[in-house]
Amino acid sequence: MKPNKSLARLGLLSALALPAATALLLTPATCQAEQQEKVVYHINDSSIASLALNNIRNHLKAEPGVKITVVTHGKGIDFLLKDAIDKNGNPYEVTVQQLNEQGVDFRVCNNTLKSRNLDKSAVIEEASVVPSGVAEIARLQALEGYVYLKP
Repeated sequence: MKPNKSLARLGLLSALALPAATALLLTPATCQAEQQEKVVYHINDSSIASLALNNIRNHLKAEPGVKITVVTHGKGIDFLLKDAIDKNGNPYEVTVQQLNEQGVDFRVCNNTLKSRNLDKSAVIEEASVVPSGVAEIARLQALEGYVYLKP
């Protein structure tokens, strides 16, 4: 029985055409359109909270579609506690509310709260409590593709 040359050619063309078509569909522009930039800001010292919040505002101006999550632990949680104020006496909560309205998530380490004998009710409404700040940072990077920034 003779092999059908037309059928063989069709198979060869199909084998070559599929990768070429896939490459055209997955151009950098297409991939970028489907992916969202995701960044985790790590704050473990509230003395840099104002700087970090300003960095986040600037980041949102430069990249309006960016997904930003702020994870705090240790002394970094202080600016997310109720009635926290900056060195000029301005409440942090106002800025946090504004950023939260723009999609920024704020997370506080429960291990830190426990070690300082603080209840979850001490945390402002705009922030959520996670079991461990460092574990949350690792999870966001390893499992959700977040880029790490430490102001």
